[in-house]
Amino acid sequence: MNTYMFPGQGSQAKGMGGELFDEFSELTKKADKILGYSIKELCLEDPRRELNKTQFTQPALYVVNAFSYFKEINETGKKPNYVVGHSLGEFNALLAAECFDFEAGLKLVKKRGELMSQATEGGMAAIMNASREEIESTLAKNNLNNIDLANFNTLSQIVISGDIEEIGKAQFCFQEGEVLYYPLNTSGAFHSRFMQDSKEKFLKYLKRFKLSAPKIPVISNVTARPYLNDEIEKNLSEQIASAVRWCDSIQYLIQIGDENSDPMSFEEVGHGDVLTKLAAKIQEETQSLSGQNGKAAISEEETENVVEAKNESTENSPANSADSTEIRTDIVEKIRALSDAEDKVKFWNETFSIGTKVKSTIMDYEDLETRTEAVVLFGHRAAVYMKDYNGYFDLDEITPM
Repeated sequence: MNTYMFPGQGSQAKGMGGELFDEFSELTKKADKILGYSIKELCLEDPRRELNKTQFTQPALYVVNAFSYFKEINETGKKPNYVVGHSLGEFNALLAAECFDFEAGLKLVKKRGELMSQATEGGMAAIMNASREEIESTLAKNNLNNIDLANFNTLSQIVISGDIEEIGKAQFCFQEGEVLYYPLNTSGAFHSRFMQDSKEKFLKYLKRFKLSAPKIPVISNVTARPYLNDEIEKNLSEQIASAVRWCDSIQYLIQIGDENSDPMSFEEVGHGDVLTKLAAKIQEETQSLSGQNGKAAISEEETENVVEAKNESTENSPANSADSTEIRTDIVEKIRALSDAEDKVKFWNETFSIGTKVKSTIMDYEDLETRTEAVVLFGHRAAVYMKDYNGYFDLDEITPM
């Protein structure tokens, strides 16, 4: 048995889609007409640096996911037994199940992205190496009552979402032992109670469309179970303000395979391999659940890069010399031009030593110092841990001083 998984926001990168836009040229033209701009230019060149803005990210991912699926079907002639998508990716799962056509799905995603981009008062952060119970207990103990658990990516990787001030305060509550706190660069408190207005507006918009019953079982982010025929409007609108139960969904699919004595295989369709790594992590954690009481540690490689800082001298580093401002600017532009997270991390570590002074380009932090080498987080984010701040910053969001 096999499941196709469609990635969501966070997996985007300049260059995604490649030759798919030419291969599906007629659909590309239809997408351009619906969106009012060139989807090919946005994905391949991103000349106005819009790809990471929610209202552009979501249509871009939907189109690339859709074309990837169409290509897969054209080449294999086989459809999956199940489909599932992470947040935005759920629209591609429903497209694969023929609940709507490509154009209708793109219109829905365009509206969804616009509504979510308007919710600017809120923030999100990922917490690693803490269980759901531990996170909820810590939030309650510190009276952080305006934060919801938004994404259950694995048993040990959970995203919180809520009031921006409380998200900031939460950072100092998750710094014990191996627990890691990673602020996310989002414009709002997605998948939380603070998206209620967007949810209601999207539901009204959904009612304009005729939605068909799934022809392939679609696992819902809201319920972690297959969609029922009359649940599409309800689930798609609730999804905006509800937690993404990704871990539960993958565990449910694994169980289906076990019960049928036909192990479930997972194939990611779209850009990147974020979901492939999450599915593997969920399988690993689930198998060892009884011995770890529901909490699994991050990999040895991740721990090695995160916990211990190297005491390297930076005196002879060209990137740290007093007259290297112009060189640093070139370096920053090169890092941002790299599309692969591993390439970004490799280049950063070859150029900058631990202890490099940096400033944030998105927040009011100008006196930061790196405490570790850069690492790839969650399979797709190039980031570095900051001393004193005790959290991660994306390499694209900092400038060496």
